[in-house]
Amino acid sequence: MITTLKVIFSTLLIWMIYIVVSTSLQSSLFKEWNFLGSIPWMRATLWDFYANIFIITLWMFYKEKFTLLKIVWLILFVCLGSIATCFYVLIHLFKLKPNEGVKELVGNRN
Repeated sequence: MITTLKVIFSTLLIWMIYIVVSTSLQSSLFKEWNFLGSIPWMRATLWDFYANIFIITLWMFYKEKFTLLKIVWLILFVCLGSIATCFYVLIHLFKLKPNEGVKELVGNRN
């Protein structure tokens, strides 16, 4: 199961990096911001994104001990979204011992 999760999150990480970089090369978010902000679905997508970031951040705050690390991860989550989330989960997947599983991934504190 853990190996499968590593493959899934690695694939998602690579895919999201590709999507963000290729889209950034085609279109500047900062130039398009006023237009995008006027689209109701874009506003709904942003609210959805930040609701998810809030949930992921609560889990990260539980797992991490050090305040500085919590702040760094929060900034990364907000700025990089899925890229930072996949990277965070992958770090914890690779830290698991051979006899540990999803329960330890989700529940164990660092």
